[in-house]
Amino acid sequence: MIYSPSLADTTSTVVSVAHGPAVEPTTVVARFEDRVRLAPQAPAVIDGARTWTYEELSTAAERVAATLRERVRPGDLVGVCLDRSTALVVTAVALARIGAVYLPLGPRPGERRTQAVTEDLDVACLIGDPAVLPTAHRDGEHVPLPLPIDGVNAPAGAVAAFADRPQGARRAPEGALYAVLTSGSTGRPKAVAVAEASLSVALDWYRAATGLAPGDRQSLLIGIAFDPHLLELWAGLTSGAALVPAPDDTRWDAGVLTDWWRDAAVTVCVAATPTVEPLLERPWPQDLKLRHLVVGGDRMRRRPGPDVTATVHNAYGPAEATVVTTTYAMRGTATGDTTPPPIGTPLPGVTVVVTDDDGLPVARGQDGELRIGGHCLALGYLDPELTAERFTTPPRHPALEAVGRLYRTGDRVRMGADGSLEFLGRLDNQVKISGVRIELGEVEAAFEQDARVRTAVVTVQRDGSGLARLVAHVKPAESTAPGDLLDAVRAWLPEQAVPAAVHFVDAYPLDANGKVDRAALTTDAPAVPAAQADDLTDATPGERLVLATVRELLGRPATVLGDNFTDIGGTSVVAARLLAVVERETGIRPRAHELLRSTDLRAFAAVLDQRQTPRPAGA
Repeated sequence: MIYSPSLADTTSTVVSVAHGPAVEPTTVVARFEDRVRLAPQAPAVIDGARTWTYEELSTAAERVAATLRERVRPGDLVGVCLDRSTALVVTAVALARIGAVYLPLGPRPGERRTQAVTEDLDVACLIGDPAVLPTAHRDGEHVPLPLPIDGVNAPAGAVAAFADRPQGARRAPEGALYAVLTSGSTGRPKAVAVAEASLSVALDWYRAATGLAPGDRQSLLIGIAFDPHLLELWAGLTSGAALVPAPDDTRWDAGVLTDWWRDAAVTVCVAATPTVEPLLERPWPQDLKLRHLVVGGDRMRRRPGPDVTATVHNAYGPAEATVVTTTYAMRGTATGDTTPPPIGTPLPGVTVVVTDDDGLPVARGQDGELRIGGHCLALGYLDPELTAERFTTPPRHPALEAVGRLYRTGDRVRMGADGSLEFLGRLDNQVKISGVRIELGEVEAAFEQDARVRTAVVTVQRDGSGLARLVAHVKPAESTAPGDLLDAVRAWLPEQAVPAAVHFVDAYPLDANGKVDRAALTTDAPAVPAAQADDLTDATPGERLVLATVRELLGRPATVLGDNFTDIGGTSVVAARLLAVVERETGIRPRAHELLRSTDLRAFAAVLDQRQTPRPAGA
């Protein structure tokens, strides 16, 4: 698709306003039903050795819908605690047929976080393995669901769990197809509701841009609590393509991901930026069927090299504007351009505006806040006051006469003469960690729920490669051990929001305005006493390499060989970088599961030492 800035008036050529091509919303669920009717025997989900046809998928979804209909009504929120699997796809279709609102929480939602959601929102039930549900639902009424329990990432068992619903809890607005959680500064996540029409605009663009059609294989790779998985799921089901659920190892190991692309013959994929960038630093596999790779969730710092055979789409879009609102397509070139790619131009039906503090468009080439309008906009938050604050009526301006609502993203951008946007960072207290938007206030509030904490301030630190990590600076109410605090906040926060380290402070440095000086706080963070580090005199080569690399990647010099990788803040992005370093330094290519299943770093290092082959003398 070739983009051309709107020339509806002369103002649009000088101010930072750009409109995507005109378009009207279509349908989502009806398109899937058409596929069932037109090609019932076509593959809908390829789950390992098992292939589900569109007819089989439809029948399975109808059985689940029939089980739920007596208790779940149109417009009810239903929390889904499943992983990327056939069971998830069946559940999404079943809820859409009922008219219920799909609320993805992920396969292992933190108990306190899920409890907060079910206290604030009128959730009719939770669907998932009873073992992962919060206490009220684990102990509540369970209705067994006929969901697939075999295949990739399948649940051991699945129920619809019902518990008492709080009086006055918020319901989804009328017309919502799904709702997703985003980070909230109050410490409690906020939910954004999206209508079918808004999702249809993104799906229509996706199918046109990628050519997704019957015979294609579409990844189901994105984490379920992250809204781009809805783009993957419904793109496959509305195009007649086959969805392919990704094994869990693919999100931890770039090598495993490319092997999976090859083995599963994936042709179109959506992936998080931190997952893809390591792949662009190594030779691109030349035996892939992958044609299109849609990347988003964080600032992209690399362009594809000349050997990359897939078109890479750098996509940008908050959940409040339905997954993706601007894109920039790249093919591998030999130009040697090392500048970070822009986030591109608006999708059909989308308007983007770069504004000053008063909401007025700035001149092209000037920095400002990005505001988004058009068919892509969500219905709003389930909190009406928050919706009124963030979804606003634009001020009077000739370039904004046709715009009804604008969403304030809080992102700082710059628009070029061609209407393309360059992402410059956040204007507020949000950061992106491993592709997930994190409100620092939510992390701080999670610490302050603990009686042992008086106050907490969270900062973000980046290494030379741009890898971000969170550090919590805690003023304790009493003597406290960092590990204890991190264990406590895990129940409140998603994996990416758990800080890599905790520093204790007696007081916070203040700036000239009397506010906490976060930059000084980061600079003044106390060094970890060397006595806490392992004595490596008798360490093996594997132990030295693993410990040094993990300490550097996590910024935790106190890490010892007895630490568990995930317990000390190891994420999928850090795991991928660790495995890449090991392969580069030793020639050994360990798999992610060997790291994740190791009891501690010493056990993982032992795996490497066992595989080390002594080099011949003089080699």
